[in-house]
Amino acid sequence: MALTAHRTAPAATAPVRAAARGRPVLLALRGLGLGDLLTAVPALRALRRAHPGHRFVLAAPARLAGLLPLIGGVDELLDVSGPGPVPWRGPDVAVNLHGSGPQSTLALCRTRPGRLLTHAHPGIPGVAGPPWREEMHEVRRWCAQLAWYGIPADPGDLALRDPGRSPLRGGEIVIHPGAASGARRWPPERFAEVAAELGRLGHPIVVTGGTAEIGIARRVARLAGLPDGCVLAGRTGLPELAALIAHARLVICGDTGVAHLATAYATPSVVLFGPVSPDRWGPPPGGPHIALWAGIPGDPHADRPSDGLLRIGVPEVLAAARRLLEVSPR
Repeated sequence: MALTAHRTAPAATAPVRAAARGRPVLLALRGLGLGDLLTAVPALRALRRAHPGHRFVLAAPARLAGLLPLIGGVDELLDVSGPGPVPWRGPDVAVNLHGSGPQSTLALCRTRPGRLLTHAHPGIPGVAGPPWREEMHEVRRWCAQLAWYGIPADPGDLALRDPGRSPLRGGEIVIHPGAASGARRWPPERFAEVAAELGRLGHPIVVTGGTAEIGIARRVARLAGLPDGCVLAGRTGLPELAALIAHARLVICGDTGVAHLATAYATPSVVLFGPVSPDRWGPPPGGPHIALWAGIPGDPHADRPSDGLLRIGVPEVLAAARRLLEVSPR
């Protein structure tokens, strides 16, 4: 199967979309990245069950459209990045799955929904909702918000649909060195040491990343002595990446979206946490995952690797990888 860039269907980009007559509209805002969307999957499915006759519109970045068939239940993607504005008018129900507010809450208020589901914010006294709890795990946060409104959601409902065959042979170890911020990027030299050792043991290695991470992926491969063909960064769209992860033997990455894909497909993973605890963003307990964290919190938006992330050494990562390879043969 050839590795090609995935072309998503055109997202709604009109200045303002009005709700069509007849079928009511359920509008949910999650204008963030891959991992953020995957942590909201249980809430999205709960909303679908609670509103089976609604046209379900997800306000999220257009680049994530390829995930919608794997999540199921969402009818349309409205291209929105960040907390708004949200170019829609008059949804029957609007749901803030984006953040604590006030920007995201106000953006949904401006759509003039029939009903708004969101967290309460002191800056918007006229809007009710549950209080924001900063230390709550991201998956449970949105499930708890919906429960406050009487909508049950299962935090364990994280599995995605079958993505089909792998674009490769399957059984690879996936090294994903990138992350959205420097604070969550383990040094590429260390990823390269891990890749080189696992390759020496006979495991097939591939290095993944987005188009902005091609350079770091190539550097990891070069330092590890891997051939250029092992670098898949910039060559896989989201559906292909999902299929690659679903059929991988092991994933090694930082606290980023690929870690949540590994969770969604129960693919063994070693996830390196730096500025933010796995208690807030980590994989659920009991799965084939090992979260490494030095217990040192920091600024998740900093440009340099956090002190806690740098405390994690190559021997620790290799030990975790060997443990999973031994107990989770695929």
